[in-house]
Amino acid sequence: MFAPTRRAVLLASTLFAAMSLAASLPAGAQELPKLEKKDSYKVGFAQTESNNPWRIAQTQSMQDEAKKLGHQLVYTDAAGSAAKQVADVNSMIAQGVDLIFLAPREEKPLIPAVRAAARAGIPVILLDRNVDPALAKAGRDYVTFIGSDFVDEGRRVAEFLAKEKPDGAKIIQLEGTTGSSPANDRKKGFEDGLAGKANFTVVASQSGDFARDKGRQVAEALLQAHPDADVVYAHNDEMAMGAIAAIEAAGKVPGKDIMVLSIDGGKEAVQAVVDGKIAAVVECNPRFGPKAFETLNRYAAGETIEPWVKNVDAFYDKSNASTEVANAY
Repeated sequence: MFAPTRRAVLLASTLFAAMSLAASLPAGAQELPKLEKKDSYKVGFAQTESNNPWRIAQTQSMQDEAKKLGHQLVYTDAAGSAAKQVADVNSMIAQGVDLIFLAPREEKPLIPAVRAAARAGIPVILLDRNVDPALAKAGRDYVTFIGSDFVDEGRRVAEFLAKEKPDGAKIIQLEGTTGSSPANDRKKGFEDGLAGKANFTVVASQSGDFARDKGRQVAEALLQAHPDADVVYAHNDEMAMGAIAAIEAAGKVPGKDIMVLSIDGGKEAVQAVVDGKIAAVVECNPRFGPKAFETLNRYAAGETIEPWVKNVDAFYDKSNASTEVANAY
């Protein structure tokens, strides 16, 4: 008989707790904690992982801004585990931080941690990934979500593809982490953008977990299963770079035999646009520090914060990549 791993048990129990807690708390049952206006704060930043350039750039931005403003930043890295991230937030609550910045790894499992912080009198601001809006809401369970429009990112990729390949395409989609808001929304935006265009077909769609090597492995398998695919759409640069390696290993030329499309806008990917290996990249700006602490200050000052503080993202293709690569993270 199969014995589940400790990680699987932890994740399952975390998800169960999220759903149980969501069901037990009716809408409007909580009032957001206030934040006293002070010269300096002890602030938590619960990062989801640090295994790629985007996350590293985000963390550096948060650390740099905290240091610049004289705040103490309590930083944790969940190493890709929703269960550990819940524990990280609970540790910050125990340490008595003034506010928690949280980049939730997945939409549902982090909801109990968000609500636990609120009950402890600690406001939470979500960064770059959201939680399930059916179970937790800005202005009630957490202050706000700061981040990009992931649906729009996917839609922009689809619009570029439809323009560049008007006769249609057979597409392999490399999805991000299963259950995460960027993976869900980038898939939705892309597929919505191609809705009604019968000559565009997603022949395979599978998670590469936002990781380069897993993206490469998945791309290799899907390219073998679908040798007629002529487009790879990756939900982030790491998987796009992995796909390029897989395409080259298959004896094909990225950018010629197979079009590669990506989201994130790191320097390596933008350079790949310059080199002709990636056709286009939609930026997802990781430099959250200034906007995150500006939002903290606005909330402490008593302002009503909008439920979604949107980041504005650039778009890189052959028309601007060579001039913009120096500005990429």
